[in-house]
Amino acid sequence: MPKISIIVPIYNASKYLNKCIDSLINQTFDDIEIILINDGSIDDSEVIIKSYNDKRIRYFKNKNQGIGKTRNFGIDKAKGEYLMFVDSDDYISFDACYKFFSFMSDNNLDLAVSDFYKDIDGKLEKVNILDFQNASLSENSNLLLDINLGPCNKMYKTSLIKDNNIKFVENLKYEDAPFVVECLKKANNIGKVNEYLSFYCIHGNSETTVRDKRIFDIIDIVKMIRQSLRDCSFLSEKVDMLTVRILTNYTVQQRYQKNKNIRNKFIEECFMYLRKYVSDYKDNKYYTNRGLIKRTIEKSEFFTKLYCSLYNIFKF
Repeated sequence: MPKISIIVPIYNASKYLNKCIDSLINQTFDDIEIILINDGSIDDSEVIIKSYNDKRIRYFKNKNQGIGKTRNFGIDKAKGEYLMFVDSDDYISFDACYKFFSFMSDNNLDLAVSDFYKDIDGKLEKVNILDFQNASLSENSNLLLDINLGPCNKMYKTSLIKDNNIKFVENLKYEDAPFVVECLKKANNIGKVNEYLSFYCIHGNSETTVRDKRIFDIIDIVKMIRQSLRDCSFLSEKVDMLTVRILTNYTVQQRYQKNKNIRNKFIEECFMYLRKYVSDYKDNKYYTNRGLIKRTIEKSEFFTKLYCSLYNIFKF
């Protein structure tokens, strides 16, 4: 059995796929399996996949089902002691597997996270996860806020996921956040590798830059996270802070939404949710270090709408 399973969901990623796969087959740590799952691509992704002759690659071709279901399929197929997720338009450093595996096995971790780079059209921007000592969420509740909720700059013990039946949400956008939250909740020991081991690519067609009606899914995702953590009373303050941070982030991001009706309706629904479920949300600690102008905009439905409208007009 391989030590590490790397799960790669693939959908119309031919432009980026070679760089992704090359970063995996050239890992300095050899005891891996690379699970490539073609989620109904209609471009040249399959041609690229089949051009590789590496016995560690396991290739699966499915009809289009979405990234959540595709990642869950990969989890079911994984044989490794540890799991990693790499998106098909991203890539990892050549020593990522070695450094993650060594750190996790030496420290008996269930989950490890690393710093990472944003690759914005070839320009690298460092993203630092706040340093912390190995701990569980109950021992360090700040981990809920300090660790990013994307799945890809992390390594997981496979038993953490399979024994607790942790799955990605299917048929919703932003499906990765509840998955990571559940892993943080169930992990007995979480640690951080203080190196930049993965590269998160942002381009014109990435999930980060696409704005459509699926933005409303984030409200359901927040509901799921709050439901998952409802029995963790020690986290109540952090859960409210996380709720405010997520919804505030996405309301302000509506400056990129060109459809005014969708933009305003989403902002209205987010503020309605905050007023209903986060008591005194305007006094939430999340805003403490946001600065006067940001704070003024983010706390107000009126000013958020005004800011997004003006941004659409002037693109300042």
